[in-house]
Amino acid sequence: PQRRMELSCAMAGSAAAPPGPGPPAGLMDSDDYESLPSGVALGTHMVAGAVAGIMEHAIMYPVDSVKTRMQSLQPDPKAQYRGVYEALKKMMQTEGFWRPLRGIDVTMLGAGPAHALYFACYEKMKKSLSDIFHPGGNSHLANGIAGSMATLLHDAVMNPAEVVKQRLQMFNSPYTSVLGCVRTVHRTEGFGAFYRSYTTQLTMNVPFQAIHFITYELMQEHLNPHRQYQPQSHIVAGAVAGAVAAAATTPLDVCKTLLNTQENTALSSLKIRGHLSGMANAFSTVYQLGGVPGFFKGVQARVIYQMPSTAISWSVYEFFKYFLTKHALEKKT
Repeated sequence: PQRRMELSCAMAGSAAAPPGPGPPAGLMDSDDYESLPSGVALGTHMVAGAVAGIMEHAIMYPVDSVKTRMQSLQPDPKAQYRGVYEALKKMMQTEGFWRPLRGIDVTMLGAGPAHALYFACYEKMKKSLSDIFHPGGNSHLANGIAGSMATLLHDAVMNPAEVVKQRLQMFNSPYTSVLGCVRTVHRTEGFGAFYRSYTTQLTMNVPFQAIHFITYELMQEHLNPHRQYQPQSHIVAGAVAGAVAAAATTPLDVCKTLLNTQENTALSSLKIRGHLSGMANAFSTVYQLGGVPGFFKGVQARVIYQMPSTAISWSVYEFFKYFLTKHALEKKT
């Protein structure tokens, strides 16, 4: 989330405090930072999450456009790329400087509320479940379940935006604007088209977020055992968590892209009429067209996209969580 999360500095020894804006002495210790004041918590997580989601998607959007194209099962000869850099360069030279950004507006529109719900749900459930599974400590099971449940909310908001975004990103896309795409898809394929890949998205994102959150929290235990605001640890843990989760779930992402884009050339080559729907159909189609390697199309672009994407998401989220909590505690004192 995706996000994101989906969506989130020298690495010193785990006990050493890093340089940078740690909590001011006497104002906020790690307990205050981790468990926000009850009246502030939900709003704080939602604001921090929304900002993190928007920034993550905005900064990494051109690479996301490349990933969508590299996952094409039967790409046009003019849209075959050897790597991310070559793809971006070729897109800008042949289709216009701003082409890699087409569809960014609908992504921004979905990312704010999707990530606000995502982080608020994650933090709330992580705390409640940790108290049950491991009172007074951190439970990896709680982190995994909380991440998975947060994904249900995130994807419900983000899925229609993903469909429109990916159709705008494709080579020779017949759509030139978000509204035009929404109207055409709704008229020709019905409202269900915006949620055709929802189950596939969840099948991908639930394990993605479970791996992502467990890896992030595991890294935090080693890099930041006192759970203070440490930008370095949030960036490194976010990048590693994003890379591991992205590589592991690439086959499902390829299926999701196929369901979202309904890639005409690929479907007609297999004489598939109408619209492709369902996880099993998507898996079978990918295998028929590309074999096992087909499931890993765009894996390089996905990892390159996801590493900085999750690092940005977590570092922005943790910064805003710290900043808003500090502000709330200052007001109290």
